Parts: sequence; structure tokens; C-alpha cells
Amino acid sequence: MVRLPVITGIGFVTSIGHDRSTVVSSLRELRHGFERHQFLNNPDLPVKVAGTLKGFSFPSPSWRDWSWPTQFSVDRELLRGLPPHGVYAMCAMQQALQEAGLKAADLAGGDTGLFCASAGSPYLLSHFVRDMYATRGQRGNPMGIISSIAGTLNFNLAAFYKISGAVCGFVSACASSSHALGYAMDEIRLGRQKRMLVVGAEDMTDESILSFASLRALSINPDPGSASRPFDRRRDGFVGTGGAVALVVEEAGLARDRGARIQAELVGWGQAGDGHSVAASHPEGAGLREAMWRTLADGGVEPGDVDYVNAHATSTPAGDRSEALALNAVFTRNHARPKVSSTKALTGHGLSLAGAMEAAFCVLALDEGFIPGCAHLEQIDPICEGLDLPLESLNEAPSLVLNNSSGFGGSNVCHLLRKAG
Repeated sequence: MVRLPVITGIGFVTSIGHDRSTVVSSLRELRHGFERHQFLNNPDLPVKVAGTLKGFSFPSPSWRDWSWPTQFSVDRELLRGLPPHGVYAMCAMQQALQEAGLKAADLAGGDTGLFCASAGSPYLLSHFVRDMYATRGQRGNPMGIISSIAGTLNFNLAAFYKISGAVCGFVSACASSSHALGYAMDEIRLGRQKRMLVVGAEDMTDESILSFASLRALSINPDPGSASRPFDRRRDGFVGTGGAVALVVEEAGLARDRGARIQAELVGWGQAGDGHSVAASHPEGAGLREAMWRTLADGGVEPGDVDYVNAHATSTPAGDRSEALALNAVFTRNHARPKVSSTKALTGHGLSLAGAMEAAFCVLALDEGFIPGCAHLEQIDPICEGLDLPLESLNEAPSLVLNNSSGFGGSNVCHLLRKAG
């Protein structure tokens, strides 16, 4: 029996919008979500731009001081165990469940599982560790571990929604939520689960983003309008962001039986390692190239069948070069020219959130009938010769799209999504 995973709901808390319609408008109009940001209250730091989450505020580690946009409701008791990105995740979940036509009670029971991805909350963890040292271990927050370590999303969401199916957190750096989505597909294809919730989220705090400055991975361009420019020859690093995206993935028969609207089909995924470096991408894109081939094989399609690729490209010199070479190897050399763009030019790099966020953007492209353009791309790097990089969003309806993600240690993951039939 062939079991097809489909997406019936998506929810957003991103730098370019906190609801479907705003995100679609931002992608179509190439409207970025960047603002000037002073990290650690230090005006002398060279990193000066971030993808900010408008309407959310976390001025102290105490949940009593936190606030969020009024259209969302977050249970006050739940807040005790949440990090900032847990608040984002709850807001994204509310949207995804509403789109899918589901209530919290529908998630209880063994047929629904939950796969999450985040790096935890360095913001809260550093506070709790400082408090432990200051009191020589004699005082501590009983929810400190729950709210700060990498599994905090699955802890909180599974308990709150009473999910008793498969529950797991994924940690593969910037490929984490892509792994979560891929393995969620397998849970459904293998008949282990009928429905999977996939959530990726990250804090938008100095602690989560500024740490990458020591790797020289962050852009030092102070202009929000050009700091993130994937595939541009002048790119100098990524712009950090946070937020959350939630996806409801179901077996197609279940979705149809309950009258849910299917937004996209998930028809393949694949992964491959670089076997090269703890931090840098393989210089020839070897792992990503293999991950794309495995994904196309899993979906039973050829390179020429793909209409659009949402590239991982973060706007780093080495990473974009590696991906451009991999894309040319898979597509251009096989006489295929899908449209290619990186939506990180608008959102910034959401780290472990990125894969789920960009998979959701692919769903929007399929469901709404457009292809996001390459924002801020003015001087195309010669390494991209052979790639079709549209400078504006296109009112073209793709039928088959590929979503790429890459993480530290050479973790490369791709998803293949198809327009709902």
C-alpha cells in the first residue's frame, strides 16, 4: 500500500510575517524582514542587522515580562517551561492547526506524532548557569532545564497537546528541521503514524546569533536592504533570525476522509553527508549534490521535472559557492534549468528552523501559484553561470519543487514537494 504524506496546515512566526497572507505578500513583493539591531548593547560590534520578530518582546529571562502579538494566546502556566522560541512555536502551531481544521483534542492518542527542531535557548541557559554559580548551587529554577535545552520544544508541545504518538527532537544544526520533516514523511509512508506535526523554532536573541560572529559567518554589512544577498559576488555572511514554523503532515487518505484541504504533497526526500569539515561545506558541494540525487530518485523524477529550487544559500561566500556547483552538477549538466532562489535574502538564516520554514515557503509557492525571486541580487557571482536566478518573483505556478538544507558537519537534506492533485 502506498501511503502519501500531504500537508494540510502551516503556521508562521517569521521576520517577514506572522500569518499566511503577510508571508505570501512578502515573498511575492520581495519585502525583507531586516532591521538594524545593536547586539549586546555594544555599538562597536561590526554585526548590525538581524531578521527581527515584530510584536514579540523578551526583555528579561522572566516569563512575566514577555509579550506577544494580541492575535495569539499562550497559556500562562505553560510559559513557565517555555523559552522565547517556544512562544513562537505555540503561535505557529495555533495557525497550522486552524488551517488543517484540527482541534487540540484531535491530536491526543497514538495516531499523531511530533518531530521538532531547535538548538535550545542559550539566552535562558546562560541565565540559569550564572544563577547557579552565583548561589553556589543553592538556588535554581525548577523549570530551567526544561525551558533551555535542545529538547524543549518536544517536551512542551507533546505534553501540552497530549501527544502519545512518536515524539522526537532533531539536532543537526541548520538541517535539523529538514531532518524532522523527512523522518516525519517516513513515519507516514511506513504506516507508523497517520499524522505528524513538524515544528522548527529558534530564539531571536543575541546569544543565539552573535556566537556565529567568531566563525566570521555573519554579515557585517550595516544596510538591512543588502546585508543578505545570496549568490551575489559581494555577499559577506548571513543575517541571523529566529521564529517558528509548524506543519501538519498527514496521510492523504486521512486528510481526504475528514475533508481537509491538501496544500501540497511530499513525494520524496534524501540526505547525504559531506565527510569533509565540522563547519565548512564541501568545496564542490559533494554531499548536497548526492542528497539532491537521492531525493529525485526517491520521488521517481528526473532533474528536468523540477520547476523551482528553494536553495539553502545563506549568503556566505563559501556556502553559496558550494551549492551553486552542486546545483549545476545536478541540473545544468543534465540540460535542466529550474528557477532557483534563496528566501533567506528576505528572512535571514533561521538556523535549525530554516528547513521547515523554507519547506513551508515551497508549499505556498505550489498552493498560491508563484515562484519567489532572488532579492538583493545585483552582481551575480560567476560561479552561478548556468543557473536560472529570477530577479523578481514570478507569477508562474510550479508543479514540482525542491527544498535544500545544509548543516554543520556536512549534513545535507532535501525535500521534494508536488502540487496537490
